[in-house]
Formats: sequence, structure tokens, C-alpha cells
Amino acid sequence: MENIKISLPDGSQKDLPVGSSGFDLAKSIGPGLARDAVAITINGEQKDLKDALPNNASVSIITIKSEEGLEIMRHTLTAQVLAQAIKNLYPDAKLAIEPTIENGFYYDTLFSKPISSDDLPNIEKEMRKIISTKSEINKTLHSKKDAISKFKEMDEHFKAEIINESEQVKDFQIYEQINSGFIDLCRGPHLPSLDHIGEFKLTKISGAYWKGDADNQMLTRIYGTAWRTQKELDQYLTQQEEAEKRDHRKIGKEMNLFHFQDDAPGMVFWHPAGWTIYTQLKAFMRKKLSMAGYKEVSTPLVVDRTLWEKSGHWDKYRENMFITEIDEEHANEKRVNALKPMNCPCHVQIFNKNIKSYRDLPYRISEFGSCHRYEPSGTLHGLMRVRGFVQDDAHIFCTEDQIENETKLFIELLSDVYKDLGFDKFKIKLSTRPVKRVGSDEIWDQSESALKNAIDKLGLDYEIDEGDGAFYGPKLDFVLTDAIGRNWQCGTLQADFNLPGRLDSTYVGEDGNKYNPVLLHRAVLGSFERFIGILVESYGGNLPIWLAPTQVILATITDDANDYADEIHAQLRSLNIRSEVDKRNEQISYKVREHSKSKCSIILALGKKEVNDKTVSVRRLGSEKTEVKNLDTFVKSLVEEIQIP
Repeated sequence: MENIKISLPDGSQKDLPVGSSGFDLAKSIGPGLARDAVAITINGEQKDLKDALPNNASVSIITIKSEEGLEIMRHTLTAQVLAQAIKNLYPDAKLAIEPTIENGFYYDTLFSKPISSDDLPNIEKEMRKIISTKSEINKTLHSKKDAISKFKEMDEHFKAEIINESEQVKDFQIYEQINSGFIDLCRGPHLPSLDHIGEFKLTKISGAYWKGDADNQMLTRIYGTAWRTQKELDQYLTQQEEAEKRDHRKIGKEMNLFHFQDDAPGMVFWHPAGWTIYTQLKAFMRKKLSMAGYKEVSTPLVVDRTLWEKSGHWDKYRENMFITEIDEEHANEKRVNALKPMNCPCHVQIFNKNIKSYRDLPYRISEFGSCHRYEPSGTLHGLMRVRGFVQDDAHIFCTEDQIENETKLFIELLSDVYKDLGFDKFKIKLSTRPVKRVGSDEIWDQSESALKNAIDKLGLDYEIDEGDGAFYGPKLDFVLTDAIGRNWQCGTLQADFNLPGRLDSTYVGEDGNKYNPVLLHRAVLGSFERFIGILVESYGGNLPIWLAPTQVILATITDDANDYADEIHAQLRSLNIRSEVDKRNEQISYKVREHSKSKCSIILALGKKEVNDKTVSVRRLGSEKTEVKNLDTFVKSLVEEIQIP
């Protein structure tokens, strides 16, 4: 065979000589693409640019300008450049693992002597020296035995252990920079050379146990971030500085919203102010869901293992579930239960008791369902990652023909919710069929087309994540952008052709035959805990007044205004306005500063003049201006302003 045929993403084909690489393909398309190319995908799997192309393969070029290219650059930077810099400066250091993370990377290393953040500039300097060589990077494949031997000879016992514990027996990838002699084990792909490395900064140092196990050695974790240009790096660093000021844990303490303690790791202790935000957000979502045709339900928190076995969670998700067991001394039989990690199997039980006919579809049920998932302690992060949480969860049981319209209605609901909460921008990702999946290709064709057509008809832009769907169906993920430009994946819509059949869900079709419904899993906020954290950070604590824990503070300037403050307080309370009175013997400037720090929406300064004129001096959070308003006029406008959207 003289040539091979390659299929490109646009549907065209290329004939190339046998043995051609991804780089040869890029050159055959154009010099600009060849200059920007850093890797390829072959039949959906990322490969190195220099890898030979098989015949009749579907191939796409990954460029440094793409998100995939940026991640590959970050991976190469940590696995090749940071690792080599560490070995150059600390020859007896032992390298462990080097994953990429969101916006950056880290490397876990065992140093013979402790290092600190003061050492990072010197490591950065060495990294820049390595990058300046613009070395090419080559890959070689090795057997398990050969790879273990290679790293044992180098006294890199962590690498040898990783290889030894792998189920692979061959094709262990070892990357080497030409003329440097430095090698490292990596899953790849890597950049073809260091010439594509952009701008970077090492950001911090922390401790990390080997394999995340406290019984193992403590390693040093060096974090960094990397971007294509200095401008992108500067923007990110500025964003991080602003994010530190808005950290929900810091603001949550100032506003007295919640706390965590070791007696219940990853579980939130909500204080009155924080619980007010929670209940207001729940009332908002309850109103939206009711208007959209959802019927609210409630299902058990503790469920017998038999249901989780039938749903598949016991096999696929058990390590993340909290298991409970009745003490045999106090029961005639042993019974194993689990705290539910998700609501879907329980919602199917309600469908099974109620639905008989196609005329009942679509059937939409919602639950503010309390779920528990075991997350490793090292991943817990304030409200953003917890073990106990509540979802604005809902499920839609429908026919295949109804998927498109239900998708459209859900996106409209989600858009409305996000807009009311102050998020005007969000991205959509359509994740398509993975290699391992259930259901026929015909069903996948129909479900993917239904999701895609619904987005197209709404005129919304979206990205396609090839092969990233759930094993039971394609999904849409909704990524909102907050006030400082950060992205948060919150909403999701997943088409499931698997669970209804596993749990014996059927309806009688128009032809009199029984069919399994399609199950659409959907959430708008995700978890209340995480979404409240996002809200607090996006608004910097200055929440919309309908969500604010304290909407009005009545701050007296003199004792003569105390009775007036009490009268207004009683009036506001009768109108369900959350108000408090501050009659302390303090300067009004002190009171304003203190209540501004606790993020009270409105401060009313009340003195002798306000009492005589029946007015209020109004100062809003974030404003330096004070306005004098007639009391009745102010109260009337406030009643309208605090209404839940």
C-alpha cells in the first residue's frame, strides 16, 4: 500500500504516504497550521504530533490556539520543564506525579531538605533557561519491565511504583528533550518542542501525601499557571487577586453565614444569615419550577442497597457513597442501606407508581433533594466542594419525540433563572457518545440530534465535546461566567436511555404496546451550597436585596431617634422586610462602616431631623451617596424592590 487515507473533521479526505505523521498532515494542509500544530486526535484519542497515522483514520489537528493545545502546553511545561528544573537544582529530589489542573499544573516531589515559596523565583529562572533551548521532544515506547528498570536505575522509585501498579504491560511512554538527557514518564501527548511554551508563573507550595494517603510520605507540591501570552497571564493573575478578595469563606465569615468543623467534615453549619440566603434561593427556584410545570416531590434520604444495585450505582459509585448498616444486636436481620448520592432512582419509583399512558408524558418532577457523597478530604473547599448538599434536582420522563421540545423548554428556564440571578453570559457544551455506552446507534443519533436541534433553534452558540457524554446518553453542560470572568459549570441536562429500563419503568404507547420512557436528568443551579458560594463571590457579598440576609439597618444618630427607629422597624417587619435596629451609643460613621462590612443592603441613618420631617437618610451598600426620602415613599418602593423575581 503506497498511500493511506485520512478523514478530516470537515468531511474531506487526504491521501498521504505510508508512515506519515500528524506533522506531515498539518504541512500538507498549510504552513500556518503546521506552525501552530502541537498534537493530533486519531479516532477521538489525543496523540503526539509526530505519531504515525494509521490508514482510514479520522484525524484532527490540535493547535496551540485551542483549549486542548493550551492544556498540552501546560502538561509539557510541568512534566518536562519544571521537572528538569527541579532535578538540575536539586539532583537528589525524587519526582512523583505532575497533572494539569484548571488554569495550571502542579508537581509532587520529595526533597531531601524543605523548600519554601522563597525558592520559586530561582526555579522559575531555571525553567526559563531550559525553555530558551527550544529543544525538540521525542517519545519512546517501553515494556513494563524495561520502564521499571529505567527509573530504578535513576533512583526514581515513585515513577517505578506507578509503572509497577499499572495494568499496562507495554507502550509506557517516556519523553526526552533532545541534547538534555532528561527523561520523564508521561501519558502525553507533549508539545513537539519547547518552542511552543508560552508564559508561566509558579504560584505556591503546599504539602501532599503520596497517593493522598496520610500513612505515606509527605511530598512537596509546587503549583503553577501557564498561558499562551503575557497578556493572558497578567489577566489571570489580576483575576486571582480579585478572587482572593471575594473568597466566599472570607466574606462568609464577615457576614456570619456559615461554618465548618471537624465533627462533620464537608457538611455545612448554616447560621441564621446564611440560611436566609438559602431559603430565599429555594423559594425563588420553587416559584420558577412551578411556573415551568414541575411537580415537587420528596424522597427518602436512606435507601436499601437493593435499589442501588438495580440502578447500577452500587457497582459504579459505591466508593463515593455513605453506607449505613443496622446493628445485628438490635435487629433480627442485617440490612445495608446507603445515604442517597443522587435522587434519580427514587424519582423513577414515583414515576412507576403514577404513570400508565403516553398521554401522561412529559412528566416533570422536582426535588430539593438532600444528597451525600464521600469526597476525599483534600478536595473539600468551603461551599464549593462538600459532602452533604442539596440539589435543585428534577427529572423529565418523556418519549424520544419529546426530547427536543423539553430541551428547548429547559434552556429557556435556565436562561431565565441565570438572568434573574445576574448571570447574563453562559456557554453550552454538547457532549456526545463515548466509546463505552449503552443503547443503539440509532437511539444515540436521535438523542444527539434532538439536543443539537433544540440549541440551534434557540440560536445559541455551543461547543461539542466529542466522546464526553455519559455512558447512558448525551448531555448538555451549562457554564456561566461570573462578575470577574471566571467560568463555573452549574446546569446540566442529560438524556438517559438506560435507567428507566433497569428500574422497570414503562408506559403504554398510542399503539397499546409498552415502552420505556426516556429520562432527562436536569439541574439549573447544581447544588445550593456551591451556587451560594458562587453568588457570594460574584457579588462580593453585595447580594441582590431580595437575597440579602439583612435588607435594612436602622442606625440611630441620637437617642431622640430610638422610638422612631422602633416604629419603622415594626412597620418593615410587618411587610416581611428583613430589618434590624442599631441604637448603640456609637458614631454613625462607625455604624455605617460596620454594617457595610457585614453587607447589609440599606442603612437608614436616623437623627432628630429625620424624626421631625418623617424622612429617612438612605445609604445603599457600595455607594458613597446618601439620599433623603419621605418615609412612606421609601417603604412603598422597598416593598416592590424586595420581591422574589
